Amino acid sequence: MGKVVLYGSVSVDGFIADDNDQPGPLFDWLTGGDVPLDESGALRVSQASYDHTRAYWDRIGVTVAGRHVFDLTDGWDGTPPSGIDHVVVVTHRPPPEGWDPAAPFHFVDGVEAAVATAQELAGDRVVEVAAGDVGGQVLAAGLVDEVRMDVVPVVFGSGKRYFGSVDVQHLLADPDVVVSGNRVLHLCYRVRR
Repeated sequence: MGKVVLYGSVSVDGFIADDNDQPGPLFDWLTGGDVPLDESGALRVSQASYDHTRAYWDRIGVTVAGRHVFDLTDGWDGTPPSGIDHVVVVTHRPPPEGWDPAAPFHFVDGVEAAVATAQELAGDRVVEVAAGDVGGQVLAAGLVDEVRMDVVPVVFGSGKRYFGSVDVQHLLADPDVVVSGNRVLHLCYRVRR
């Protein structure tokens, strides 16, 4: 079974978006480089960011995200982002009206059930959990193996927190990956258990 990774771009003060769900410059590193990160060529990063990010993205089988992110992205128009095979959406609501049932999206109630569904779909590939409230809930449930952050040099002051509303301490191991890219610092931590 693949590992469960909590992942997202984050400000140095721990936010993934401002109070209005706007990411501001958090994704500028994805368009500020010389090396195409995907086949579209729209994402261009530094060589260091490419080497780190492309290898990780190629291992992802399933992304787990909350209904809020699903709604903000309009369900990625029914196509999982970045070549991912499936998206598991944590929600108490049914799919949107008119949603294509053949789209590789799975609507699941509760984070434990979402991670179990994602692991079954991913097999030995990585289950990526989007940072934010759902990511914090998965961490609090003890289901996260690794935390990956793309830390961007900006201070938001307030907004949507990387770990959501986690209210207890969780120890992480020392970072086993520290990669400096153009306008981003990539960090990876194993979760201590």
